[in-house]
Amino acid sequence: MSASGTIRTGIGGWTFEPWEGSFYPEKLVKKRQLEFASRELTTIEVNGTYYGSQKPETFAKWASEVPDGFIFSLKASRFTTNRKVLADGGESVQKFLTQGLTELGEHLGPILWQFAPTKAFDPEDFEGFLKLLPEKQDGLTLKHALEVRNESFMAPEFAALARKYNAAVVYAHHAEYPEIADVTADFVYARLQKGSDDIETCYPPKALDEWAERLKAWAAGGEPSDLPKIDPDTKPAKKPRDVFAFFITSGKVNAPNGARELQKRTQPRA
Repeated sequence: MSASGTIRTGIGGWTFEPWEGSFYPEKLVKKRQLEFASRELTTIEVNGTYYGSQKPETFAKWASEVPDGFIFSLKASRFTTNRKVLADGGESVQKFLTQGLTELGEHLGPILWQFAPTKAFDPEDFEGFLKLLPEKQDGLTLKHALEVRNESFMAPEFAALARKYNAAVVYAHHAEYPEIADVTADFVYARLQKGSDDIETCYPPKALDEWAERLKAWAAGGEPSDLPKIDPDTKPAKKPRDVFAFFITSGKVNAPNGARELQKRTQPRA
């Protein structure tokens, strides 16, 4: 995965019954769904890795089914983040990272470390956790994204810690969770969670237009001017960044449509 300013938009997982016959062609067999989805979209966030380990052969199979340039984001195991003392999770972190995920090779993208809404910000413990996250695994560079869901993280100290360890704070477009748009790493990760099953494109067209401009601003090395930050006085270095945006949870029925439409809006015009 580069830091070239590439924008990728995608969905969570690729197996969802309402997509059969709508996103997926009629009678497409399940074992070919990833092959199809990876040619319609540019990235997928894998949720299954949050609930259980996978075999190295599974990651290798996924990699064999997707085209060049396609990227997987993997949600880290719940055992790494759902604990009272995060800094004590070294064994769980290592177990997750050594299960065989590097079999994805060039298709391995960000690892999403998601924290429960009840997990409050403890600067010392959180830095202890960040120290557990290696820069490389089996020779592959790792990219770490942090999704926090407690208001106590709305503090400049959190952004500073994430920046210190080159970890991206996830921008969560969500009705309840804190929205933090600070750029803290050499890539950007957004989760768009205000979609609707009643809207064919998941988000309204005007909202997709607005999101396209935000993603392009991030990719060019800047920042959107209309999103909330917790450390507004710190400006990111002006350099291209890869950007990931996922349509997640709300509006899942039409999430693939939203991802495709947003991808169209972020591509250079011929």
